[in-house]
Amino acid sequence: MTPIHVIGGGLAGSEAAWQIAERGIPVVLHEMRPVRGTDAHKTDGLAELVCSNSFRSDDSEHNAVGLLHHELRRAGSLIMRCGDANQVPAGSALAVDRDGFSAAVTRALEDHPLITIEREEIAGLPPEDWDSVIVATGPLTSPALSQAVLEKSGEDALAFFDAIAPIVHFDSVDLSKAWFQSRYDKVGPGGTGKDYLNCPMDKDQYEAFIDALLAGEKTDFKEWEENTPYFDGCLPIEIMAARGRETLRHGPMKPMGLTNAHNPEVKAYAVVQLRQDNALGTLYNMVGFQTKLKYGAQAEILKMIPGLENAQFARLGGLHRNTFLNSPRVLDGTLRLKAEPRLRFAGQITGCEGYVESASVGCMTGIFAALERLGRPITVPPGTTAMGALIGHITGGHIARDDEGPRSFQPMNVNFGLFPPVEAPKTGPDGKRLKGKEKTKAKKLAMTQRAKADFEAWFSEVCG
Repeated sequence: MTPIHVIGGGLAGSEAAWQIAERGIPVVLHEMRPVRGTDAHKTDGLAELVCSNSFRSDDSEHNAVGLLHHELRRAGSLIMRCGDANQVPAGSALAVDRDGFSAAVTRALEDHPLITIEREEIAGLPPEDWDSVIVATGPLTSPALSQAVLEKSGEDALAFFDAIAPIVHFDSVDLSKAWFQSRYDKVGPGGTGKDYLNCPMDKDQYEAFIDALLAGEKTDFKEWEENTPYFDGCLPIEIMAARGRETLRHGPMKPMGLTNAHNPEVKAYAVVQLRQDNALGTLYNMVGFQTKLKYGAQAEILKMIPGLENAQFARLGGLHRNTFLNSPRVLDGTLRLKAEPRLRFAGQITGCEGYVESASVGCMTGIFAALERLGRPITVPPGTTAMGALIGHITGGHIARDDEGPRSFQPMNVNFGLFPPVEAPKTGPDGKRLKGKEKTKAKKLAMTQRAKADFEAWFSEVCG
C-alpha cells in the first residue's frame, strides 16, 4: 500500500502517524531535526515539549481540556498513553516528565513496523507523487515550506506578530451595565444595528484604567521574535495609552455614536466594545484590545471595565510570533488545503493552541487520511464533542468581517464557549434552584456528558 507522509515530528505529527499506522497503513514521518534545528527545540526527540510540561486539567467532567483528554484516550492516542505513563505530581492536572515522555513517543514510533522515520527537511511543497501528506510543522515552520504553502494558498501573510484580543464568555458579562448597539445604529452586512456589546466608562474610570495599563507588567519578546513585524500595524493598548492618555478614547474606546440604554441622559466618556466571535454567540472578543500585559495583570485590569467585573475569559490577549494558516479560508472541513487537497494540516499551524489541542488535531487528520486511503467515508466528530468543537473553530466557527482586514481568525485553546448550548438542570438534588458556581458546574457536566456520548457514537461508527 502506498504510504502516507507526515511532515513534522511534534505532538500533532507523532499522533497523526500513530493513528494512520494503527489502521494498517504505512507511514513515512519526516522530522528535520537534527539536520536542521529550530530556535525553540533543545533535543532531537519526537514530541519534544518546548514550553511547559503540563497537559493541563485532567478533569473530564467539568473542564474542556480534560474532556479532550478523554476523547484522545478513547481514540487510542499515543500522546495520551505516553503522557499517562510518564506522569508527575501536579494536582488535578496531567503533567509529565518531559524527557521520559519524548523518549516514550520516539521509541513507540521507531518500533512500529509500519512507520519509517526520515530525518530530513522538506523544503518547499512535497513531491507530486506523495498523494497524501499531513503537514504538522508547528509554529516554527521552516521558511522554505512556509513560503511554498503561502504561494499555494494565495494568502498574504503567515508569519507575523499575532495581535490577539481577549475573548470573554458572553454569559459572564453584566448586562445591567453593558448594552447592545452598533455605532450610530448602523446596520452592516448580516447586522441588526445592535451587533456590539458596549461597556461605558466615566472620566474617573477611564483615567484609572489608563493608569493601570501603563503600570501593568508586560511580557518580553523571545529572542527569535524581536525582528518580526507587527501584523497590520496592530499596536498593544498599553502602547497606545503611552502615546497619550486620550489615544484610546479616540481609538478603540471612542464613545461616539453610542447611547447608553441604561442611562440615555449621561454621555459615556469612553466605551469598550465587544463583538460576537463565534457563530454560537457564546464568545465575544474585545475590539482592538490586543495587549502585551502579562496574564495576571491583564485579567485584573480588564475587570476594571464596567460590565466585566466578573468576566470569565476564554482567552486572554497577547502578541507573539506565530505561524498559522487562515484556516477558515484555506482548509476544508477535513483539514485539506482547498488549493491542493492532497495536503492536510495538523497542529498549531491550523490555528489551535496548546499541546493537547495540537495532538487532537493530529489525531483527527491521521484518522481522516487513513479513512481516505481505505476508501471509507469521512465524517467529522459532532460539534458537541471537544474534537468536533475544535475543528469547527478551525474550519469556520469564527465570524470574519470585511473590516477586519485579510486575517481576523486567531488561534484558540479548547473551551466550552466553542460548544453549542446545552440544557442543564436548573435545580439541585434538594430541589433548590442552582445559582452561581453550582449552576456553572451543572452546565459543564451536562456538556461533558453529552460530548462523551456523542463521541462514543461517532467513534464506534467511523472507527469501530
